[in-house]
Amino acid sequence: MLDEALEYLSDCGPDLRNGMASHAPMVAEALCALGRPDAVMPWLERHRAEFTSRPAHRERIEPAHWRAALAKEDRFSDWSAFFADELANAPAREVLDTWVARLAPGLCANATHGVIRVGHAARALGAAENPLRRRELADALASWASSYQVLPTARAKKGGALPPRQAFARVELQPPGERVFTGTIVSSLAGLAGFPAFAPVIGLLDASPEPAVLIAELTELFARVLLENAHDPLTAIVLTHGVTSIAALGHLLPYIDDATARAALPYAWQSACALYVAFGSRRPPARLLEAPDENAEDLIERAVAHGDEHAIKLTEACLAQHRRHPSPVYPAVLRRTLEQLSPG
Repeated sequence: MLDEALEYLSDCGPDLRNGMASHAPMVAEALCALGRPDAVMPWLERHRAEFTSRPAHRERIEPAHWRAALAKEDRFSDWSAFFADELANAPAREVLDTWVARLAPGLCANATHGVIRVGHAARALGAAENPLRRRELADALASWASSYQVLPTARAKKGGALPPRQAFARVELQPPGERVFTGTIVSSLAGLAGFPAFAPVIGLLDASPEPAVLIAELTELFARVLLENAHDPLTAIVLTHGVTSIAALGHLLPYIDDATARAALPYAWQSACALYVAFGSRRPPARLLEAPDENAEDLIERAVAHGDEHAIKLTEACLAQHRRHPSPVYPAVLRRTLEQLSPG
């Protein structure tokens, strides 16, 4: 069913008619991972009118000059062709390791949709390799490269880095009067350039633990951030990406070297913090949570019935992490977020 969905989407562009990123290939993969492939085509058909045509190829990106094409959204198809060549000439694992390392400083690209799409595409290709899934990985990497964006970064002197919760306690919220929002998350992240307290955030985190362990801790932390701060559709959408972007980096761990994962993790932390700094209002309390009386099947059914792309992707990310590292925050945040998101 995933391959049928990718074929259906093969002529579609990376954005929707409203200018926002298309979640379609990510939703299709997430629904299959949730065990609901039957819901894929109905979801795509329901959203068909929102899709755009695939943009035309402009000119070849030369391997020696790839940096010049970064952050140029009108070159998505050029980047896709570039990565198709890369995947034709080297194993996917080698391509992913090289390019996750190169693109990691821009992990916040397109409100983190770049890394999220790459995570879903890599997991799909790892499950079954075929031309459709290789093309989707090329498109996913192209989405990340063409929307590349970096956050203010001030590296502190070595020493003083902290575990996730202690590090998060030192993250300062941007005052509401200084926040920038012109209709997109990207605009708010760019607005952090005017908030000097944000730049040192990247150095607060102790990134020395094993990557899988740190991803588990960060996923739970930002699920708590989402639970505490989702009070309307906008904050629910924005802060969902703090969870799903870190989960996406977790999907990539089997396909990248340990050194690449360790180098990327501070940027995943930085990006999730940036979403909180620009849109959050409260720190998550260190209280014990009581999980809702719902099992995984009920939560999946609720997400599918709800239909919003963020609801589906968040449900898949939280339940996958909940299976590995059970925490009451995951069912609690799913109930809370679905209440705030508008049905899709």
